[in-house]
Amino acid sequence: MSLLVTGSIGIDTVSTPHGTAESVLGGTAVYFSFAARHFTSVRLVGVVGEDFPDACREVLTRREIDLAGLETRAGSKTFRWSGKYHGDMNEAETADVSLNVLGEAGPKVPASFADSDIVFLANTHPALQRELLGQLSGPKLTVCDTMNLWIDNERDELLKTLSAVDGVIINDAEARQLTGRINFVEVGEALLAIGPKFAIIKKGEHGAILVTGDGPTAIPAFPTKNVVDPTGAGDSFAGGVLGYLAECGTFDTAALRRAIVRGTVCASFTIEGFSLDRVLQIGRDDIDQRVREFTAMLRIE
Repeated sequence: MSLLVTGSIGIDTVSTPHGTAESVLGGTAVYFSFAARHFTSVRLVGVVGEDFPDACREVLTRREIDLAGLETRAGSKTFRWSGKYHGDMNEAETADVSLNVLGEAGPKVPASFADSDIVFLANTHPALQRELLGQLSGPKLTVCDTMNLWIDNERDELLKTLSAVDGVIINDAEARQLTGRINFVEVGEALLAIGPKFAIIKKGEHGAILVTGDGPTAIPAFPTKNVVDPTGAGDSFAGGVLGYLAECGTFDTAALRRAIVRGTVCASFTIEGFSLDRVLQIGRDDIDQRVREFTAMLRIE
């Protein structure tokens, strides 16, 4: 099945206890695409400014990602973010952010992408997420992400978007903020009551919880020793989840559980290097091997 993602494409500067990476390729759609491409063809819809570096563009073009939906907007500048991680590196401290082109009109879906089977709406204004959905001709599965900014300032718009999608992938703090619940089973049930058929709550180093009509499933994180840079881990997780679902072509609870394992493994590779450094070194065989190791760890009899 074809998979479309829309989200940010940006230039990051990141500092962690392991060093600093300056002006490297980042963004939600980028990390998602580089994880999902191991499982299926990926159609990327996004926008950059005319200052987007040629080196970053080449990283995108020499991979199995369809860039027909990538717009380079004249007179605009690319989204930029800089941040730091300290201690256990569970949360980034934003030092500077320049929305630039992300503060303008959203990208358009090319006609060749309108028939996409699966759609991931990475974090952006919920009205823009619905606008993009309106450009598609009946996708089989739609999933979105969101953030605290929209929960605080655009709650009604966000609720409309959540009622229009099949699934939501959201981090733990924002899921609690949105639902007003503390217990994650109750959080998941409250999310389903809004409209989605499933909710995946990301808990960082503590794994993820899936909630469907069949009940909850908790899956831990892959135990990675060499954590260099957590940037993009959540987006890589989502890419692995949706990429696998596109590959297997089914969306029931059993498939979602298997997909979360793949997403967890994709995220475990991302955090082992700055930006896409580690991601670019691996192939499908590496993912499958780590999946086997992970499922062996999870097997209890």
